[in-house]
Amino acid sequence: MSRKPIIGVIGGGSTASPEGIALAEEVGFLIARADAVLICGGLNGVMEASAKGAKRGGGLTLGVLPTGNKADANPFIDLPIATAMSTARNLVIVRTADALIAVNGSYGTLSEMAHAFDLAKTVFALHSWPMEKAGVDPKLFVAVSTPREAVDRAIEYAKRAMAAEKPGPGFAK
Repeated sequence: MSRKPIIGVIGGGSTASPEGIALAEEVGFLIARADAVLICGGLNGVMEASAKGAKRGGGLTLGVLPTGNKADANPFIDLPIATAMSTARNLVIVRTADALIAVNGSYGTLSEMAHAFDLAKTVFALHSWPMEKAGVDPKLFVAVSTPREAVDRAIEYAKRAMAAEKPGPGFAK
């Protein structure tokens, strides 16, 4: 049985710009329309905007919260995961996502990008950190210009990543 791709949207919370909010909402909408699941940090800013867009598109949203309280999730999160892990939850988001889209972002976003690079996962960056100037492998950091390009490339990447997955012990393929 195949599953839907899980696309992570990472970006700033209270530091997100109005442009970043608009881009994130469109990204979320396009993820839902591509029949993928959106995973994010579940709070405000880019996280809330992307989840709002996904809900508008009829999608499913998963929020991995830094707190231990599911009620802290924004109103567009279907499945809140209360971790009580603070920013350590960023690694959970990165490991769970089949592909990642960064929109705007602050230091938390930068940490998620670093986790992705460490795991050899590509980040599709939409008006985010300028990693191309930091010497990051071009296969791991792809600057994109539009929400459509970000989602199309992330979905394609996620499907390739899913095809390469191997079942864990005790599971038949």
